[in-house]
Amino acid sequence: MPQVVLPGPVRRRPLVEAGVTKLPGEIRGRVTATRLSLIEVRPGEPLPPLPKTAWLEIDLDALVENVRLLTILLPAGVRLEPVVKADAYGHGAVPVARALVADGTRSLSVATFDEALELRQAGVEVPILIVFPIPPELAPAARRHGISVTAGDQTLLARTLAALSSDVQPGRPAAVASDDVERRLVAGASDEPRLAIHLEVETGLGRGGVDPNLVPAAAAAIEASPHARLAGLWSHLQAAGNADLTAGQDRRFGIAAEILEAAGAILPARHLAASGAVLAASVPPYDAARVGLAIYGLVPDGLEVAEGARAVAAALRPVMSLRARPIRVAWLEPGTGVSYGPSFTTARRSLIATLPLGYADGYPRSLSNRAQVLVRGTRVPLVGTVAMDAVMVDVTDVPGPDVSVDDEFTLLGEQGGARIEALEVARWGNTISHEIVSAMSGRLPRVYYAAAEAVGLRTIACDTSRGGRGLDWPPPEASAEDSGPLGRE
Repeated sequence: MPQVVLPGPVRRRPLVEAGVTKLPGEIRGRVTATRLSLIEVRPGEPLPPLPKTAWLEIDLDALVENVRLLTILLPAGVRLEPVVKADAYGHGAVPVARALVADGTRSLSVATFDEALELRQAGVEVPILIVFPIPPELAPAARRHGISVTAGDQTLLARTLAALSSDVQPGRPAAVASDDVERRLVAGASDEPRLAIHLEVETGLGRGGVDPNLVPAAAAAIEASPHARLAGLWSHLQAAGNADLTAGQDRRFGIAAEILEAAGAILPARHLAASGAVLAASVPPYDAARVGLAIYGLVPDGLEVAEGARAVAAALRPVMSLRARPIRVAWLEPGTGVSYGPSFTTARRSLIATLPLGYADGYPRSLSNRAQVLVRGTRVPLVGTVAMDAVMVDVTDVPGPDVSVDDEFTLLGEQGGARIEALEVARWGNTISHEIVSAMSGRLPRVYYAAAEAVGLRTIACDTSRGGRGLDWPPPEASAEDSGPLGRE
């Protein structure tokens, strides 16, 4: 991999082809930009200087290979739908989505309307499902952009259908929907596409979905609207590795489908499994599997992987690494307090390295005096309290010459044959792997690699989207003066 150039001014550079996937340009005559756009890195060229000496490395080759491996576990005809919510679990939604689509991914899932809209603004045109209900007043915009939504509450469903009815504008073309699946949404009474609604069933998670007995009524309300259609029936598992709980949820999901069929409805696409269920083989895959954590090379914490999936699970490669170089390395005398509190005091003359990242970057404060990091392939302890912008590491016992500001540290990932995994970091912080990667904030530069070369860099400094409205969000009736501080920038 090319040498990372550290610090210096960040030059604004245009969005271009980055070798793996298409970067945004004009969509239907309107120039758009992503929330956190990419700086061009041309093949063979070094990276531009990073704005800080702590950064994430994202391996797009590992991402694509993980998806291919996981697809092996699904029967023919079952779609693997990558989940790219929460900024693709911290990896960067737009670069991740583009890499996946370039490799053949046919649909994606997110959690919020703006996550879906960000992908549309970036030119991602495959079907997108929002797995949490959106505010009903956003339903017309979702329909125009070919974004599928979830319904899991009858009151909100009624309001969503009402919002669609009040927004009818015959003759207005659909905004994006170019995929064959989306083209099937076109309805008869209007030139607009119907909004694809996936009905969530409450099977035991206790947080969302309609009761199985009420599924026919909800489905009938959707199909009765000329502006919507029932596109999916789904639920989510409480504990994919728990055979009893999972069997009960699958049974209730099946009952919902049977009741719907008995009412005369045609069953839509069904999806129940996520990463855990795919790896544990605990429920049928039905028509699609929504896979999140596993595509990023991580197995859900504590999951007992099915025997037939163990080879695939073992071959998954973590996509994210967290690196840093010190901003200071100094000898401290015995009795010197380190960081706030202090929660750590040197008992001997100690060489302490300060790394420029902290809890504002997503490195949890709960790791204070618990975590370890790698330098020169050697594990060293994090000492003192994790601050907003800095952590300190005791490098006194690292073999060889004294550690210097030129040494590279690895806080997550591999170095010199040693590895620190997200699961290990999660255990130090009393949390789960999902949180460790998803919490990585936009302040950390993300360097994207493919074919062992850097192909893109995302930083706050190269954000070109502020002050611009992609597509038609906020809605046209909301002026810049009404849309809050960002709308007036």
